[in-house]
Amino acid sequence: MRFIDDQIPRAGSRFTLTWRALPTLSVGVEYNPRADKTSPLANWLAMEETAKRPALIVGTSSDRIGTPEGQSFYATFSKNLKRETHLPIAPYAGVAFGTYEDEWRFIGGMAIGFTEATNLLFVHDGVNPHLLLNGSWKRHTVSLLWVDFEDVGVSYSVVF
Repeated sequence: MRFIDDQIPRAGSRFTLTWRALPTLSVGVEYNPRADKTSPLANWLAMEETAKRPALIVGTSSDRIGTPEGQSFYATFSKNLKRETHLPIAPYAGVAFGTYEDEWRFIGGMAIGFTEATNLLFVHDGVNPHLLLNGSWKRHTVSLLWVDFEDVGVSYSVVF
């Protein structure tokens, strides 16, 4: 296990700024200091989840973790299955196109809720698996990341 720092070329810091333009649309920018590149971010809830139907989310962000550059375009379906299973789980599945390798990938994962403020998120970006343990308190969220089940990192965000 390695800790993510400036010595590991496949990982690194990224800085993002997003704005919720509409209740279903977030837009923003992401800066990657290693590549000295700024890229757009967007996340649109195109179809809300109902008791019988999953949500559809489409968007764009930087390409997957570990790529030095590139943009990703994705569409995912997600569904909270707590009502059906009595377990606090919410799987998602979809496709993403990454410009770094110019290829389509199947993506997916699952959130497991422990409390209203904490969850565990398993993510498969189409190439590698990752785990995130997320905790929120008021306007703050801290995430512990286990990237590719090898590198450890931390993410912090604040809403203002």
